[in-house]
Amino acid sequence: MICTTTPSIEGRRITAYHGVVAGEAIMGANVFRDIFAGITDIIGGRSGAYEKSLNKARSTAMRELEDRAREVGGNAVVGVDLDYEVINNMLMVSASGTAVTVEG
Repeated sequence: MICTTTPSIEGRRITAYHGVVAGEAIMGANVFRDIFAGITDIIGGRSGAYEKSLNKARSTAMRELEDRAREVGGNAVVGVDLDYEVINNMLMVSASGTAVTVEG
């Protein structure tokens, strides 16, 4: 399935719009991961544990977005927007866009 942040897909004609679809993922922060991330922040460098969690949450949200687009009859999603929030030590990633049918 094609998912794009643009309002159209170059070389493809949109033949139907199926409405806004969304996918969400909320991941809890592990206590040990928090401790190690804090140490990484103190000594500098990147927090691999948080990057891994963020990637997993983003992938889950996008997979749900694609599933919901299929459920409403779409074969692509345009205008995709990703939002990230931290709520009570939980990481929330939401993906939204417009499910469409494209030719070819």
